[in-house]
Amino acid sequence: MNEIAERVRIVDVEVLSDDWYVLKKTTFDFQRADGSWQRQSRETYDRGNGATLLLYEPHRRTVVLTRQFRLPAFVNGHHGMLIETPAGLLETASPEERIRAEVEEETGYRVHDVRKVFEAFMSPGSVTEKLHFFVAEYDAVAKVGAGGGLADEGEDIEVLELPVDEALAMIERGEIVDGKTIMLLQYAQLNLFGT
Repeated sequence: MNEIAERVRIVDVEVLSDDWYVLKKTTFDFQRADGSWQRQSRETYDRGNGATLLLYEPHRRTVVLTRQFRLPAFVNGHHGMLIETPAGLLETASPEERIRAEVEEETGYRVHDVRKVFEAFMSPGSVTEKLHFFVAEYDAVAKVGAGGGLADEGEDIEVLELPVDEALAMIERGEIVDGKTIMLLQYAQLNLFGT
C-alpha cells in the first residue's frame, strides 16, 4: 500500500457537484512502472460506503429480495424496476448496524445474526464506494413489519420471496440485472444451497 501511495501525487481537487453526493475532479501525477511520471485527471463520485444482505431460508430454499425504481437504470434504457438485495449507505453506522436497519426498513424482517461474506468495490473506475456483503437466515417469526422502505426517503419498495432456483433463473433471463444481487445469489448457490 505505501509503495503505491509513494507513486501518487495529488495536484488539485475540484468539487464539481455536492447536491446529492460529492462529485470531484482530481488531477494527479502517477509514477508508471517504467519510473516516468504521468499527469492524469479523473472524476470520482463519493457517496460513502454501503452494505447489502441476502436473506435466505435454507429448508424451504427461498430468498427475500426487493423491487424498486432506479432512475439511473431507467435513463440508461431499462424499465427501471430493479430486483435487488436490501442495501443502504453506512453514514455513521457500522456495516452490521446499517444492514440490520435497512433489512427491517425494506423487507420487514428483523435479523440479528448477520454474517459478512466479502467486500467489493462495485465500480472502482469512478465510484469510491466499498460495499460490505452479508447473508442472514430468516423465518416467519422474524417478520415484524411490512417493509417497503421509508416514504420520506422516496422509497416505494415491493418485497419478494422467491425460491432460490427461480431467482437464479431470473438472472439467466435478464430479469435480475443488479450486480450486488447477482453476486450474493451466486454466493448463495455455491455456499448456502449447494449447486
